[in-house]
Amino acid sequence: MALQPGGREGPPGLMTFDSPGFHSQSIRASAVVFEDPASRQLYERIGRIGPSEATVLVAGETGTGKELVARLLHRLSPRAARPFIAINCAALPESLVESELFGHERGAFTGAVSAKRGWFEAAQHGTLFLDEIGDLPLSMQVKLLRVLQEREISRVGGRASIPIDVRIIAASHVNLEGAVRAGRFREDLYFRLNVAQIRVPALRERPADILPLAGHFLKLYGDRLRMRSIGLSPAAERLLTAYAWPGNIRELENVIHHALLVMNGEAIGPTDLNLPGQRMPMETSHTPLTQEAAPPGFDAALLPLFESGAENLYELVEAKLFQAAYEYCHRNQLQTAKLLGISRNILRHRLKQYGML
Repeated sequence: MALQPGGREGPPGLMTFDSPGFHSQSIRASAVVFEDPASRQLYERIGRIGPSEATVLVAGETGTGKELVARLLHRLSPRAARPFIAINCAALPESLVESELFGHERGAFTGAVSAKRGWFEAAQHGTLFLDEIGDLPLSMQVKLLRVLQEREISRVGGRASIPIDVRIIAASHVNLEGAVRAGRFREDLYFRLNVAQIRVPALRERPADILPLAGHFLKLYGDRLRMRSIGLSPAAERLLTAYAWPGNIRELENVIHHALLVMNGEAIGPTDLNLPGQRMPMETSHTPLTQEAAPPGFDAALLPLFESGAENLYELVEAKLFQAAYEYCHRNQLQTAKLLGISRNILRHRLKQYGML
C-alpha cells in the first residue's frame, strides 16, 4: 500500500517494511499503523515533508517508531531508489565515531590495514538516518556541523575532500533544546538539523493504534512459532488498551511475543500478557482508588450487579460509567476526559466503542 503525499487518499491502516537490514541498529522497525487521530496527523505531516530535500529532526520517546518515520520520509523522496542507511549514534564507540561516519585511509591509525568508506559515502545520493543524535560527543558535533555546511567530508588520515549528496534525517529521544541549554548539544548544529521537525506521539497518546499493532505482532510471531489463528480475548484487549506503555511499540511487541510463548488455549488472556501491575491507567495524576476513597453506598450499588450474573459485567459497568460521565459533563469531551482522568483520545476511543459518538 503506497503512502500518498499529504494523505490525499487517506492513511493506510497498517504499513509493513522489509527487514531494516545490516546497517540498521533497530531490528523491530517493521510496521506502523495510522488508525488513531493523532497518528493520522503524523501521517499527513510526513506526506508534506517527505517529498522535499529538507533535513528533518524526528523527536519522540524510545520505542515509538522514529526509524519507521525516517523510512517513510525516504520512501516519499526523490531518493527512494537510493540507499537508506540507519545508524545508532549511541552505539558507536567514541574512539571510532569519526571513522565510522566519514571513513578512513589506510594507515590512519593502528588496525587501519586498508581504506574504508564511512556511512556518509555509503549513503551517497540517498538518506542517512542518524538515530540518537543527542549522544554524539561535542567534538564530533563540530565536525558534523561542518559536513552539513560544506557538503563534503574528509576521511580520517586523508587530505582530499569528498563531495557528498546525502539527505540527513536525525532523531533523538531526549529534548535537544534542553540539551542545548545544558551545554551538551551545539545550538548551531541543532538549528542546522531542525529545518523540519516531526514529533512521533507516544503509544499512550494514540490508543486506537494499539490493537492493530498487537494484531500485526500476533501474526508475525505466530507464523514464526507455527501457531495459527491466535487471537486476543476481550479482557486482554481491554488490558492492552488501558495500559500506559512506557516502552511504547517495542514493549508491546515484547509483551505479545511473551504471551504467545506462555499461553494455553486459542486466545491470549490477561494473565498471559504479564503486564506490570496487570492494569494501569494510561494518563492520570490521581491517587489510586482505595476502599476509603469510594463514595458512601458505592459497594452496595455494585452488589446487585454482581449477584445478577450478567454476562460481560466489566464492559457493562465501564460503558455505564462513560455514559454517565459524558452526560454529566453535557457531552463535552474535554470536560469528560478531565473528570475521568484520561486523555481525550482514550475517551473518544471508548465513546466510539460503546456507540456514544
